[in-house]
Amino acid sequence: MDIITILTQTYYGNTVYQWLIALLIVFGAVIVGKALYWLSGNVFKKLTAKTKTKLDDIIVDMVEEPIVFALTILGIWFGLKQLVLPEGAHIWIGRVFEVLIIINVAWLITRLFDSLYNEYLMPLAGKTKTDLDDQLLPLVRKFTKILVWVIAIIVALNNAGYDVTAVLAGIGIGGLALAMAAKDTVANIFGGFTIFTDKPFKIGDRVKVAGFDGMIKEIGLRSTRLQTLEGRIVTIPNSTFSDSPVENVTWEPSRKVVLNIGLTYDTKPAQMEKAMKLLEGIAKKNKNVQEDVKLSFNAFGDFAMNILFIYYIKKGEDVLKTQTEVNMEILRQFNKEKLDFAFPSQTIYTKKG
Repeated sequence: MDIITILTQTYYGNTVYQWLIALLIVFGAVIVGKALYWLSGNVFKKLTAKTKTKLDDIIVDMVEEPIVFALTILGIWFGLKQLVLPEGAHIWIGRVFEVLIIINVAWLITRLFDSLYNEYLMPLAGKTKTDLDDQLLPLVRKFTKILVWVIAIIVALNNAGYDVTAVLAGIGIGGLALAMAAKDTVANIFGGFTIFTDKPFKIGDRVKVAGFDGMIKEIGLRSTRLQTLEGRIVTIPNSTFSDSPVENVTWEPSRKVVLNIGLTYDTKPAQMEKAMKLLEGIAKKNKNVQEDVKLSFNAFGDFAMNILFIYYIKKGEDVLKTQTEVNMEILRQFNKEKLDFAFPSQTIYTKKG
């Protein structure tokens, strides 16, 4: 059997020659794609690396894979066009490849956006004084990518022959039902926007809200993560911040410390005055304490005479360390001056009959 006879034999409605042509076209498209990928990595990238701007490097790096994929699917489509296929097959194949091209374009756009976001937008946000852009940019990134894919899916469905209007109407009705069922989620999303606009706190701030006290670790569109002082992570719905008072501990100008020091009832007036002078001196000598100190012999208690001692620790200083220093100095000086701290006691008087 000669070669011509072999090439003219028919299988599934096409000659061997037609099958070979289709296969060669597909194979050629793959080879061209691979060659272009090699040129991109070994020639184009080296050329763009010599330029001052990084924009051309990003474009070359991000478009190479989508272009190779596009060439491959176009080669397969053109190869199949050479074959005699059942009625309607070419229409169906054309729609499939249109969908693939649209998906490929969406992939290319999101890849480019991601690279431009990381290369330009994030460093630009880092240079600004406000943290609002740092918090909003991740949301803008997610929303943009979702929007690109939603548009791509709608266009792909339209090109595939589906009635997009009916689909969107169905989505609208379903979305209304979903919104009714997910009203808490909607409230949390609006709460997230309230956080971004009102800025009651930022990442790294210590806040007290809904019975929790801790550091803000992450602010999301639906919820906020807070690390408590015990080290546990608490996820709080953003609607909580709209409905509940939020105390931002980080914003306090200074930390107020209130002490009620009780001395025994055998303390003399001169000793009481001495005690108050000692407390004032201890506060003034500590570099972490502000000058605004309040002292008062304010009460005759059940078992002690009370001195009210109020001082303020400067913003940014170690609160626990400063309290320890002040308390230790009070203990040392009061013991040195023989000023006795009172403790719960009871004296019983009896009458002889």
